Amino acid sequence: MNRQTALVRWERHAQWPLLALAVAFAVAYTVPIVDSSTGPSTTAACTVVEWVVWGAFALDYLVRLALVPRRREFVRTHWLDLCAVVLPVLQPLRLLRLVSTLLLVGRRARMAPQIRLTTYVVGSVIGLLMFGSLAVLSVERGSPNGNIRTLGDAVWWSFTTMTTVGYGDHAPTTGWGRVIAVGLMLSGIALIGVVTANIAAWFISRFEKEDVEGRRQTEAITLLTEEVRLLRAEVSRLAAEREDQRN
Repeated sequence: MNRQTALVRWERHAQWPLLALAVAFAVAYTVPIVDSSTGPSTTAACTVVEWVVWGAFALDYLVRLALVPRRREFVRTHWLDLCAVVLPVLQPLRLLRLVSTLLLVGRRARMAPQIRLTTYVVGSVIGLLMFGSLAVLSVERGSPNGNIRTLGDAVWWSFTTMTTVGYGDHAPTTGWGRVIAVGLMLSGIALIGVVTANIAAWFISRFEKEDVEGRRQTEAITLLTEEVRLLRAEVSRLAAEREDQRN
């Protein structure tokens, strides 16, 4: 068995377990943040789950790196996977693991390009809202001057930040909170650009399809007109021959 075949088999068998681990990681990450009254034992259990999931992600990345034929190209094209592995200590960036897994599953899924792009956009919006809300809540809730105290405040702030509306009723006051805000702003602008480009591409494809169909109909009408002209000429010729024979 060559390395490429082994890589395909590994990715096919690992994608759904990785997605399940990513969901478990998201739950373990969310519980201590949403429920501030969580006891030490529950917090410790969630931390263990996070590190176990990180180990699974690191193992998956190393296995794929060992099996891939071109390792430098793999590292360059899978930089988000690498970030999800090498940044386990930074609390606000831990949900990169969930985002990278969703992208990983999307890359391996056999879907039409239009459906895949739509899936990416929807998944990215939901993932970024979740990422931004939990991350900013975790760093802002304990800030003396912060006004993002609840999950509702965090979700509202993430939504207004991603859509670049920015009402200003909630704003981060810590350094990490502002870093998260910049990331959400840039991500929101990028997603709006992707959605706009996708809609424009859809309209262009529809117009091109209609133009092609219109040209085909015009060509068909032209051919039919030419055939009718030839038939009329043939009928006229046959009528003239019969007239000559009678005379």
